[in-house]
Amino acid sequence: MPQAAKKIKFATQADPVVLDSLRQIAKTEGRQLQVLVDEALKDYVERKNSNTPRKQVLEALHASIEQFDALYKKLAQ
Repeated sequence: MPQAAKKIKFATQADPVVLDSLRQIAKTEGRQLQVLVDEALKDYVERKNSNTPRKQVLEALHASIEQFDALYKKLAQ
């Protein structure tokens, strides 16, 4: 079994609405708030370090191409 990484305590501030929403998610999922914060931080770092566009961006691009393909081809001429 892999050994858990050492955790470091830190203090920060959050928007009360966001924090309340996060607490509600933690309660609904039966998880600790610190686990959700850690997960969110890891996701953020991964997104920032990745050169891959987000899923929503790619979906919007594909939808745009489907809808406006003929226009894009005319503009490219």
